[in-house]
Amino acid sequence: MTSDSLLERARRLWADLAGTPVAFTESAIEVVTSPQSLLCPPGWVGIVALGRAAIATAPDNATAEIVRHALSDLPATTVVDPAAVRGRLPVAETLGPATLAYCDAAGFRPAQSGAVEAIPADHPDMAALLARVPAEDAGESGLADITSPAFVVRTGPDVIAAAGYHAWPRRTAHLSVLTAPAARGRELGRIVAAAAVTHALNAGLLPQWRARPEASRRVAQALGFHELGSQLSINLTPADSTTQRS
Repeated sequence: MTSDSLLERARRLWADLAGTPVAFTESAIEVVTSPQSLLCPPGWVGIVALGRAAIATAPDNATAEIVRHALSDLPATTVVDPAAVRGRLPVAETLGPATLAYCDAAGFRPAQSGAVEAIPADHPDMAALLARVPAEDAGESGLADITSPAFVVRTGPDVIAAAGYHAWPRRTAHLSVLTAPAARGRELGRIVAAAAVTHALNAGLLPQWRARPEASRRVAQALGFHELGSQLSINLTPADSTTQRS
């Protein structure tokens, strides 16, 4: 699969997640009204840029028009830049941007290790790992939501690194990876992630890696993931959400 094929599959996925018909075009950001959008939390504006095109969802028509008018002349790489968006819109909060990266069998660079064990996602040792790490790390990893087996490395009886994926639409495998803080710097994240990616590819799925921390992005790149775009969610200031900044 070429990077163009990966890009097309990624765009179809995120267009579906928008919850209403929308298309990535090379001219300007496509903004649609979709209260049920999965691009962002409810009531927020979600923006996804892939390649040189971007889409956005807004919770109502008035907000959609404001976003369209404010961002229509910006390139795709800029509409997911929080500083640039804050210069155009009254932003109260942001989530992201998170880099979106994808992998295929041809480009995958596995990390070999005989230490990886597959256990059920709801295994008590997974709950124990999530309880031992900072709550922010546990939430960021998304490991509590995986639908695949969990691929783990242990020290003694304790799981110190784990990975898996959540089955998303369009036969997409959304990767989740977590390493206990004391075990970081030993490439354990790459080892368990490689096992999860292998499982996804063998099932005919498209592995997706969404990351904000630079360390997570480096792991994805080492495994052969291509960074194709970014996702940004913005919450507009309620009092000013119907007034564009000048």
